[in-house]
Amino acid sequence: MNAPEIAELEQQESRFVLSHFTYDDAWALGTMLVELARDRHAPVAIDIRRGGQQLFHAALPGSTPDNDAWIDRKRRVVERYGCSSLLVGSRFRAKGTTFEDSSCLDPDMYAAHGGAFPIAVEGAGVIGTVVVSGLPQVEDHAMVVEALELFLAK
Repeated sequence: MNAPEIAELEQQESRFVLSHFTYDDAWALGTMLVELARDRHAPVAIDIRRGGQQLFHAALPGSTPDNDAWIDRKRRVVERYGCSSLLVGSRFRAKGTTFEDSSCLDPDMYAAHGGAFPIAVEGAGVIGTVVVSGLPQVEDHAMVVEALELFLAK
């Protein structure tokens, strides 16, 4: 699976601005992600947060504690930059460098690898994150995007 272009990643983020995001919404989105992952036998961990509060977490068979560490590192990138972790990494690569070489951030704390996506609400901006970890980074990102598309369709 090829990485989406920067313009496509930016378009995804503008398309997924929600009118609201409640505890029930976090459960619904998280459950959709679990169903997608189970259907594919994907060994992932899933995390949804609003502000500093974890609203949903699931670890599927084959995932490991390392996936939770990746979740935290990717989530911090979204919280710092306000856009998806894949978009952040792609922007650095488009400049001919890498996030690790040029961000001046501790790589043990931040990872601009795909799979973390901002939860944005109309009038409030980015209020949280949804993260998948356990697949190659483009596939982690694609699973989140697919779940957000399903979530918005309901």
